[in-house]
Amino acid sequence: MGEKKRKEEAKNNFIFRKRNYKFMLIGLGFIALGFILMAGGGSDDPNVFDESIFHWRRIRLAPTLVLIGFGIEVFAILLNPDKENNSKS
Repeated sequence: MGEKKRKEEAKNNFIFRKRNYKFMLIGLGFIALGFILMAGGGSDDPNVFDESIFHWRRIRLAPTLVLIGFGIEVFAILLNPDKENNSKS
């Protein structure tokens, strides 16, 4: 009897809630956008140098977006969705 109750409790107890997954998807979007902005800039001819590799978008913006995305991912993992439920009681 006790084992059945324990299995039911384990089934319904998820680690993450909807809010956690929203933040994870937002973070994943930032990371993907950062890597997309980093792509390209190469030259087909190895004898021709292309200055676009040093554009501010690839040097500053894209890595910043990737780091922000990783920060959002860490926040989404550490976010405690039950904290709001306990404060409402």
